[in-house]
Amino acid sequence: MRWRRTSRDDRGVVDVRGRSGGMRGGRVALPGGLGLVGVLVFVAFQLLGGGQAFSVPTQFDDGTQAPGGEIPASQDPDRDLRNFSAYVFNNVQDSWEPVVKGYERAQLVLYRDGVDTGCGSASSAVGPFYCSADQTVYLDLSFYRDMQQQLGASGDFAWAYVIAHEVGHHVQNELGTSDKVHQLQQQSPGEANPLSVRLELQADCYAGVWARTVTEDLDKTDVPEAMRAAEAVGDDRLQRQARGSVDPDSFTHGTSEQRAHWFDTGRESGEPAACDTFSPDDL
Repeated sequence: MRWRRTSRDDRGVVDVRGRSGGMRGGRVALPGGLGLVGVLVFVAFQLLGGGQAFSVPTQFDDGTQAPGGEIPASQDPDRDLRNFSAYVFNNVQDSWEPVVKGYERAQLVLYRDGVDTGCGSASSAVGPFYCSADQTVYLDLSFYRDMQQQLGASGDFAWAYVIAHEVGHHVQNELGTSDKVHQLQQQSPGEANPLSVRLELQADCYAGVWARTVTEDLDKTDVPEAMRAAEAVGDDRLQRQARGSVDPDSFTHGTSEQRAHWFDTGRESGEPAACDTFSPDDL
């Protein structure tokens, strides 16, 4: 993906990678089922699906964001990735501002190892996530390498897809979709997972809508990179990797095929209205 490297776009970006010490609170509790088989796979499973793996944290210990310090550019081994992440984050938001009436921009926090958020404390094992309590996307840049080495999802546009997915959760928060889904989940606990899948797939579709807006900046390898990333974080693929079997009833983010399909649906249409993942009986 072509992007301007001459100037940094740091609107709404808070870089706390240079702070000393780890997170203040306790760590996120791992749900049962995956055990410790493939921490990376678990991370992707948690994260790349929902507002959250890409995801929205719901099991963090209480905590508030701690102050931090930015690594000087001359000493930052991830300087280009850091600037590219900030560029994509703001480019995605620029595309949503004229679409969502009264849109309030999210914030991006770049951290390392662990972070305190409005949703509680989290370690980098949680992966990229969006916290609705403080309207912030949280990224540990090390996940970029994890995607390459553990998930087989390399490339700058694969990373851009992750960021666009998380901003998609913010869009859902702005539109009130997330609140409606959470209410329905409380009213019908048996439908909590299927509703989570639909929410995650819509965020994938929203990422595709953004991808359509930057078509002129894409190389021929970019879209395949994003499609591979979407497939890499499908519940079925991650479960098969982690435990050798698949349990559809436990899906929270959608299958590889579904995730790639809805990203492509958004990219092909370029219309948020095409991202209605809640009406179809069969996704």
